[in-house]
Amino acid sequence: MCLAQLFLQSGSAYDCISELGELGLVEFRDLNPSVTTFQRKHVNEIKKCEEMERILGYLLREVKKADISLPERDVNPVAPLPKHIMSIMEQLQRLEVELGEVTRNKDKLQRNLLELTEYTHMLRITRTFVQRSVEREPLQAQYEEFPFLEKDTMLEYSSMQRLGAKLGFISGLIQRTKIQAFERMLWRVCKGYTILSYAEVEEYLEDPDTGEPSKRVVFLISYWGDQIGQKVKKICDCYHCHLYPYPSSNEERNDVVEGLRTRIQDLHTVLHRTEDYLKQVLMKASESVYTWVIQVKKMKAIYYILNLCSLDVTNKCLIAEVWCPVDDIPTLQRALEEGSKKRIDGSFLCQSHPHQRRPPTLIRTNKFTSGFQNIVDAYGVGNYREVNPAPFTIITFPFLFAVMFGDLGHGAIMALFALWMVLYENNRKLKNTRNEVSEYSKAIFDLILICVTYSMFKVIADIRGNRFLTLDPNVTGVFTGPYPLGIDPIWNLASNRLTFLNSYKMKMSVILGIIHMSFGVILSTYNHLHFRKKYNLYLVFLPELLFLLCLFGYLAFMIIYKWLMFTAKDSRLAPSILIHFINMFLMQGDGLQPLYPGQTGLQVFLVIIAVLSVPVLLLGKPLYLYWLHNGSNRIGMYRGYERVRRNSEEELYLMRAHDMEEGSGHSDLSTSGERPTEEFDFGDEFLHQAIHTIEYCLGCVSNTASYLRLWALSLAHAQLSEVLWAMVMRVGLRMDTTLGVLFLVPVFCLFAVLTVSILLVMEGLSAFLHALRLHWVEFQNKFYSGTGVKLCPFSFSLLPSSFEHDGLL
Repeated sequence: MCLAQLFLQSGSAYDCISELGELGLVEFRDLNPSVTTFQRKHVNEIKKCEEMERILGYLLREVKKADISLPERDVNPVAPLPKHIMSIMEQLQRLEVELGEVTRNKDKLQRNLLELTEYTHMLRITRTFVQRSVEREPLQAQYEEFPFLEKDTMLEYSSMQRLGAKLGFISGLIQRTKIQAFERMLWRVCKGYTILSYAEVEEYLEDPDTGEPSKRVVFLISYWGDQIGQKVKKICDCYHCHLYPYPSSNEERNDVVEGLRTRIQDLHTVLHRTEDYLKQVLMKASESVYTWVIQVKKMKAIYYILNLCSLDVTNKCLIAEVWCPVDDIPTLQRALEEGSKKRIDGSFLCQSHPHQRRPPTLIRTNKFTSGFQNIVDAYGVGNYREVNPAPFTIITFPFLFAVMFGDLGHGAIMALFALWMVLYENNRKLKNTRNEVSEYSKAIFDLILICVTYSMFKVIADIRGNRFLTLDPNVTGVFTGPYPLGIDPIWNLASNRLTFLNSYKMKMSVILGIIHMSFGVILSTYNHLHFRKKYNLYLVFLPELLFLLCLFGYLAFMIIYKWLMFTAKDSRLAPSILIHFINMFLMQGDGLQPLYPGQTGLQVFLVIIAVLSVPVLLLGKPLYLYWLHNGSNRIGMYRGYERVRRNSEEELYLMRAHDMEEGSGHSDLSTSGERPTEEFDFGDEFLHQAIHTIEYCLGCVSNTASYLRLWALSLAHAQLSEVLWAMVMRVGLRMDTTLGVLFLVPVFCLFAVLTVSILLVMEGLSAFLHALRLHWVEFQNKFYSGTGVKLCPFSFSLLPSSFEHDGLL
């Protein structure tokens, strides 16, 4: 990486930034950190882009509401020129106004149609209220002064008015959930001077406020007196009732119903034409809305980048600082030439800009390696030029996963599922999903396919004979020779197989763990050499490696030695490795059968070497840096070090490595007298090294024990598989009746569900997480700090979109 300066002419700056956004090569730095967002030069252009985004969001919501599909998203228009911004703005505003008018008219027509429909239901249902009340009254119970009730089947309002009853009627509709509370309120407030009749409407009616269908109840309230009528109206307003006038006679009711029928038919016709016109407008807008979204996003991003640049003293040139990969500098130069080809005075690049900043990290990946790189980056992005664990993780991660999930059948099922997902990722719907989960899932499916392929490499053999037997390797004929790959499957039928497999898997886990950790310690040498910290090879790397190999490497040696030197005949006479390893720390060995001649002396020597490496690891680096700081000034420069604290020391080596790669040197970094020398704090350095020493020495013990999870999960997977087979599937297979076939179907379904949910999903996820932990904690902490910053290049394709996040695209 290099920090380069771009000198952009004011007339071609927009085009140059557009070209760089299409390529996605460089990361821009903010040269105006003290200027607020609203004080920058192009804030008005960004506001216009935000206004266009608001209109586009409104259009997309209306298109989605109308269930109109957007065209294919294969288009990738370039950023429009600044002079075309106003034309796009005018088109969007014109569409917004037209669409708003049509939508408002449609909403008004729908509201009117709903009111007329409710009024129709109210007239139809309230007619039955009065008819039922008259039918319920027996003729002999009616008053003699109301002789007309014996003839009329309707209780008319005009008739009651002629008799001086001063009756009033209020009718309307209310939500079904409110009718009980509404009835109680009427009774408490009106003291029984009202009669409430109500019935539920059979069909669902649309709520004009929310647009959701809901059940309504038609009610008719008869009251005595104007004062009671005012109270009833206020109660109806509080409960948001839809009130409609109540006809005073049958003739008026019939006229109103006929008029409503005609108006509803007319409204249906007008509403249908309005919806057709609205759909035409939306279809016309949908043809260009995706292009506009891309153009507006690019315009806004370009103006945002222009606000990061600074003006020179002549106000004719913009200066930008970018992080750029050294290999891509020719491509960057061609992009600047392409962006400024229409002007005589073009933009140009000034590379190898002097800096004292730590460069961001760029790791180029492809479709295969991106999944493993995401695993490493989830722990932390590596420092610039730090060893990247991803290439080694490609081999070790599937291998450790296969150790914990070693099953041919289950691996084949997961491999088929992962293969299907890998092939399905080219589907249009999945490709259009641009969230973080989907991006990680695509890489994880590739990774799962690799991991389960590792776990499928097992040997299948047909075994005949007794179901239960005890295998003794010392008996002639049990084993004719070593099995070509893996363990002889005949052990699965042996009653003593757990004794054999537990011992084997436990020792195998320890050996794999020690090899894995030792490889991580060895990888740290590349960091020490690259950052020119050769003293770390003698004061950090060598003590760490000696401590690990002298103790736990010797443990792996004893395991392999015992396997090779003791055969099945004399295996009962072989000494215990664990007892010998404990006696190694206690300096005791008398009275025990040794593994090999001279074992006690070698173990004492290894313990002494491991113990002596601890003070070297603890005090070596702090004392050396203290001597280097307080020694001769010329010694520091001659040896290539400067008297700085650890934090700035790493930056110095980064800058020097950068200078050597670029083939240039800068005077401000060549002599220590031209840059301020920071004070060296021996206490901070000693404290940091003490924490590292304690963590490493204790971690060697805990990390070695942590690799026993390989044994535990492998054993758990095998035992769970056996339990499911013995307690579920074997029960169905043992039935010899005529119903056995019918009973076998649900048993197999249960067995399949438990196998997928427990053995594939839960056990697969468990093996994946434990392999992840072994790489993050036990392997990467030996050489990988992961405290860097990832390069975030300015690329239009990587820019997030709020429309995609909201599900509008």
